[in-house]
Amino acid sequence: MTANKRRPQRPAVSLFFLAPLLFLLAAKSCPAIEIIDDDAIVHHFEKPFSRIISLYPAHTENIVEMDGTGSLIGISTGDTLPAGFSEIERFSYHDTAEKFIAAHPDCILIRPMISQSTPNLIRKLRDYGITVISLQPTSSLELFSYWHSLGLITGRIREADEMTTRFTSRLTDLSRKVAAIKPQDRPRVYFEAIHARMKTFSPQSIAMFCLTSAGGINIASDAVARNQTNIAAYGTERILSHAADIDIFLAQSGRMNRISIDEIVNEPGFGAIKAIRDKRVYLVAEDLVSRPTSKLIEGILYLHGLLYQDSPQ
Repeated sequence: MTANKRRPQRPAVSLFFLAPLLFLLAAKSCPAIEIIDDDAIVHHFEKPFSRIISLYPAHTENIVEMDGTGSLIGISTGDTLPAGFSEIERFSYHDTAEKFIAAHPDCILIRPMISQSTPNLIRKLRDYGITVISLQPTSSLELFSYWHSLGLITGRIREADEMTTRFTSRLTDLSRKVAAIKPQDRPRVYFEAIHARMKTFSPQSIAMFCLTSAGGINIASDAVARNQTNIAAYGTERILSHAADIDIFLAQSGRMNRISIDEIVNEPGFGAIKAIRDKRVYLVAEDLVSRPTSKLIEGILYLHGLLYQDSPQ
């Protein structure tokens, strides 16, 4: 007679040991990284991108500083980079979708102006399966999160955070000097963005952040930005209403504002402006005050030198 054998019971699995496994399984089914871009589109990706086309010079410059050059397979026609980039392919948002697709990118970095002006191109690229991310900070409050987003996209988070640390350290040193200057002793400044249309920068813009960080007082603090940009119409009449109070007249110089000091000085009516009479009119390179890169600190220091020294024109 055969004795009945009891089926051996499997040991109970402790949830303590099961939890890590469940976490790993969940991680495989959930994206590792999430970015909400400036077109309010949510992007999920599990690993950094390795074949990136950058259509905005600021993106390119920041990625290069983050030592992410190896992930760039294309840059914009407006980029000005060292000789080592002479072989990299150039792209424009006026190109066909086919040109982009032929380069096999896994990510194309743009800014809102591009998505607004060429929606059909962006739609075709996304329909093909290419991730198109739109980024451009419009105020200093967005600057560091923008760098961090580029760090996530390229896998250079540590380098992005180091950029922020270096920038804030140098800015803090200057801030101490500026804090010691009484408000009444700080120069009052009109900062021109586009001369042909008599436009200035909005008070929240990165350029005005540079000016105030350098120790200047924005004479056009009542300017209102239009069309969700950092540019504000001001007009000759409003500028001249402050003529006696403008200690320094600044103008950005570059692709957005191709201007000379002579053109500013000889503008009808501008002879009434105190800064014109005192010969305190200065041009500032666009990329030092308007482009969201770490070079902004160089722009701030340069502005500080202009504001507090009698620099020759």
